[in-house]
Amino acid sequence: MNRTALVIAVVGAESTGKTWLAQALSEHLARSTGLRCTWVPEWLRLWCGAQGRTPARHEQFEIAQAQQTRIAAAAQAHDIVVADTTALMTAVYSLQVFGDDSLRPFALGQHQRVHLTLLTALDLPWEADGHQRDGPHVREPVDAILHQWLTQAQLPFRRVSGHGAARLNCAVRACEAALQAL
Repeated sequence: MNRTALVIAVVGAESTGKTWLAQALSEHLARSTGLRCTWVPEWLRLWCGAQGRTPARHEQFEIAQAQQTRIAAAAQAHDIVVADTTALMTAVYSLQVFGDDSLRPFALGQHQRVHLTLLTALDLPWEADGHQRDGPHVREPVDAILHQWLTQAQLPFRRVSGHGAARLNCAVRACEAALQAL
């Protein structure tokens, strides 16, 4: 196939079901379209598991870049790629945790390659998850930053809400127009 893969990014505050949704959406789209579909796990999650800690400020760009490299590699071999976050999430957390806004231009530039962004709603209960979770108090500020950055950059996004199958169905409906363009 000689066309650009459809890239769907799943972004949102912590504990909003991004990983589950990315994997479930990828599986659903593979079954329903018959196209080569995959999901790209969150590099930060893998990195934290391997390192046994959260990254330092000076490691943020490397993590953002690695996520984008993994998405680009998946897009070379598939028709549809569902990304469990992009560099945008690393940039948001770099701002939140370190007060460092330097990754924003890179992250927004990379996010221009995404065809559709699914922004997960804050309607799921917060759950602890090892090294990656700061607490429920960071969810609203992170959500606000994501919404603001996506809106200001005029990047297409849809809010995804609901629990379980309802959340997946919401995501599938949000993807319909992008899928018709394939």
